[in-house]
Amino acid sequence: MGHKFAELAFTPKVKAAQERNGSRRAYARMESGEDHHNVLGPSEAGFIAARDSFYMATVSETGWPYIQHRGGPAGFVRALDGKTIGFADFRGNRQYVSVGNLQTEDRVSLFLMDYPNQARLKILGRARMVDANDQETLQRLSMPEYGAQVERGILISIEAFDWNCPQHITPRFTLAEIEEGMAPLRQRIADLRIGPE
Repeated sequence: MGHKFAELAFTPKVKAAQERNGSRRAYARMESGEDHHNVLGPSEAGFIAARDSFYMATVSETGWPYIQHRGGPAGFVRALDGKTIGFADFRGNRQYVSVGNLQTEDRVSLFLMDYPNQARLKILGRARMVDANDQETLQRLSMPEYGAQVERGILISIEAFDWNCPQHITPRFTLAEIEEGMAPLRQRIADLRIGPE
C-alpha cells in the first residue's frame, strides 16, 4: 500500500542501503497510506505529451539491462488514459534489442526528461507491442506530419511513476528552444541597426 513506485523499487536490499545511509525513515513515511503514484494525472499527461524523447530500459533473457533512446516530434509519446501511455516506434538502426527483449520480459522502466526545467518523470510499466494488424491503435499513435517509418506501436501499462528531484539535472536546450530565446535579442539588434527614425 502507499507509494506504488516505492513499493516496486524499494526491495529489501534497497531498504537496507537506505537504512545504512540514513534515508530509510523518510522513505518509510511515503510508503504508507492509500495507493498513489499509479494513475497518471493531468500534470503527468501534459509532461509526457511535451516530450520529444525519452529513455526506455528493458532486460534481456540473459539478464542484461538495455537502455534505448526513443525520439520523435513533441507529442509522439502520449498518455492514452490514466493507466496507459503509447508511442509509435519509428524505424531506427534496426538492431531490435528492445523489441527482442520485450518478447521475453514485458517490464520496462522509462525516464522522461525536461532538461531546461530540470524535471524528470520515472515510469515503471509493462509494454505490449502493437503490429500492423491493429490499425485502430496505430491510428491513435500516428503522426502523419512526421516522415519517419512506423514499424510498430508500443503501449505501456503503468504500474507506478515518480517525479525525481531536480538536483544534478544539468539544464540543456534544444536548437528550437535556443532560437526562441534568441529571437528578442536578434530583433533588438536589428532595431538598433536601423536606428532612430
